[in-house]
Amino acid sequence: MNIKAYIDRIDLRRFRFWFQLATFALLVYGGRLAIDLGNSLPTFSCGYNKKGLAGVCYLLPLQHQLAEPWSQLFSPAGLGVLGGFALFLLWFVALNKAWCGFICPLGTIQDWITSLRKMLGIRYSTYSDEQFKKLSLVKYVLLLALIFMPLAIGGQLLSHDWATPYCQICPARMIIPVFNGDFSQWLVDFSSTGKMVLTALGMFITGLFLIGSFLKKRFFCFFCPMAAFHYIFSKLALFKLKKEGSKCTVCGNCYRVCDLQIKPIADNVVKKDILMDDCILCLKCVAACPEQGALRVDFLGRTVFESTKDGFVKRMGLEKKE
Repeated sequence: MNIKAYIDRIDLRRFRFWFQLATFALLVYGGRLAIDLGNSLPTFSCGYNKKGLAGVCYLLPLQHQLAEPWSQLFSPAGLGVLGGFALFLLWFVALNKAWCGFICPLGTIQDWITSLRKMLGIRYSTYSDEQFKKLSLVKYVLLLALIFMPLAIGGQLLSHDWATPYCQICPARMIIPVFNGDFSQWLVDFSSTGKMVLTALGMFITGLFLIGSFLKKRFFCFFCPMAAFHYIFSKLALFKLKKEGSKCTVCGNCYRVCDLQIKPIADNVVKKDILMDDCILCLKCVAACPEQGALRVDFLGRTVFESTKDGFVKRMGLEKKE
């Protein structure tokens, strides 16, 4: 069996579990080994995780940079913003939204919570199509807020008490440091009105994250501004999710395994580039597809993983035992 055939038959669930565990350990504890991946990572490697930080989520320095005075931001000194953005793009284009499905610490925590729910035998909830459409817009609202609120600070339209607004409400700020025994973020900052509002909202959203993730697969990913940021630049990425509609029988397997309930992955038999803004590129759809080559993942134009009948039979445990 050649390497490509082996990959197509891989137990994706097991592979993804160990890959997520390894990247979680790297991003959450890597700083203890002096690992430094920089401050432009396209995933929630939280900058507040001081004890084990191995790299910083790009949204934190971006908000700091955008909050600089306009006279400085829109001058040659502002080229530093472009440098950080270029590094973010270099990280992102290699893996596309697979950063969400395989690397993001918050995504991994949500998957662990889902596993706990399954162990307890509790059913998960789903969204109606109408709810899905409305909720999918929230991430873009948050993305606009994390860009324009710091800009307003730089223009002296808002107080610095509202600096890094998204990080103050992001559940990563409170949850990820806990894995290093740091509970210092679990408080409401009463030093100013702005900080009080943001940190109180952060505690509420963290509670919502934990409860919602128990009831709904990848609950937070619907609202994640990083996912929206990813999608804007996904056309530039080297890692692509493709579909051959002529090979699709619309069996619905891909939709049934999709944690984000993305219906077009099953229904759309015309579009080849099937990546949607809510997709986390976990590749469950490819692994669950029984049709030869109907779904595939390309890297630099070469297919690295695709749906095959052999792979489907092996993953479903349908192989005949001799």
